[in-house]
Amino acid sequence: MRPYFAYGSNLAHARMAERIPSSRPAGIARLDGYDVVCNKLGRDGSAKANLEASGEALVWGVLYELVEAELQILDRFEGGYERIQVSVTRDDGASLLAVTYQSHRITENRVPFDWYRALIVEGARAHGLPDSYVGALEALPSRPDPSRRPR
Repeated sequence: MRPYFAYGSNLAHARMAERIPSSRPAGIARLDGYDVVCNKLGRDGSAKANLEASGEALVWGVLYELVEAELQILDRFEGGYERIQVSVTRDDGASLLAVTYQSHRITENRVPFDWYRALIVEGARAHGLPDSYVGALEALPSRPDPSRRPR
């Protein structure tokens, strides 16, 4: 088993369960020295969450314990991202190496769709990430998805 650090839409357990049905959250952790930004160009033309090195910043996320075969499945869902190894700190203070995803296929003039940002915020809240961090995620700019009709 290898720890996987989820920080974007995979914070939402329903999304992870769709992708890796056997996945179970294994706690929260933080990644120091990075910021979460929405600058990865998605297949739908919108921006997706990404990691950007950023001195004093930190990213909160959720750990999942996955076997290599599950990570390979996740690799296919995470097109345009590269799997990287990072050192994260669990909420109990223990440090460990985990894998996560980062993209160098960036865009500076796109924002995420509102449903995508909501998925990230919903996952962050459900896992009990710090309120100040959830607030920062809520403040990320977004736009309506033109392919989704209003209800």
